Amino acid sequence: MFKAILFDLDGTLLNINMDFFLQHYFRKMIHMAREHGFEPADKLVGQVYRSTDVMIADRDPGTTNQEAFMRDFFRDWPHPRDQFEAFFDRFYEEGFPQLKEFCAPFPGVPQMIGKLVERGHRLVIATNAVFPMTALQNRIDWAGLGDFDFELVTSYEIMHSCKPHVDYYREVAEKIGVHPEECLMVGNDMGEDLPAGQLGMKTFLVEDMLIDKDVDFKPDWRGRFPDLFHFLDQL
Repeated sequence: MFKAILFDLDGTLLNINMDFFLQHYFRKMIHMAREHGFEPADKLVGQVYRSTDVMIADRDPGTTNQEAFMRDFFRDWPHPRDQFEAFFDRFYEEGFPQLKEFCAPFPGVPQMIGKLVERGHRLVIATNAVFPMTALQNRIDWAGLGDFDFELVTSYEIMHSCKPHVDYYREVAEKIGVHPEECLMVGNDMGEDLPAGQLGMKTFLVEDMLIDKDVDFKPDWRGRFPDLFHFLDQL
C-alpha cells in the first residue's frame, strides 16, 4: 500500500513533553557554557530560539538548516565561531545524553517498528530537522529504537527545509526516491505533520500526545496507539 512510512519522533515514537524537556535542555546548555567561560550565558537561550526561527523560515534549497542556523546565530554572538561551534559539538556529545531521564519509550513502539522492518517496509524518522544527528540518535535510542536501521533520519545537517513547510516533505520523498503519494506520514502534531497531505502523502494522526494547533488540516486516519498498531498490522 505504501512504499515508505514516515514517523515523527517526539510525542510519536518517544514519550517526551518537549516544553518540559527544553527547560532542562537549556538549563544544561547554560551550565556548560558557563563552565567553559562563555558569557553572557543567560542570553544563549534567546539567541538559540531566534536563530531556530530563522532556520525554520528559511526556504533556500541551497542552504542546509544547519547553515541557516549558524549563519544567523553568529551574526551577533560575541564569541569566535570556531570556539562556540566546538562547544555545541561538546554539548551534544556530553551534555545532551544526560537528559535521558526526562523522556521514556512508549510501550509497544519498538515491537511495532520491529514488525515493519521484518516485513520490509522502508522507514524514515521524519522529525523536524532542527537538531543535529547526535541529538536525534540519542532520542532514537531513548525510544528503544537504536538497533533499527532507518532509511533516513532528517537531521539539520542534511535537510534544507523544516516542518511545517511542504518543501520538507518533498525533500524527504526525493531523498528516498519515492513519490509523495506512496508515503504514509505518522505523527502527533496537527500543524507540523498533517501538511504532508498537501503533497499527496497519506497521514495518520496519533492522539496519545496530540498537539492541536487549531489548523484546518484533516488526517486520513487517526487514533491512539492501539489503533495505530492495528492499522499498521493490516498493511
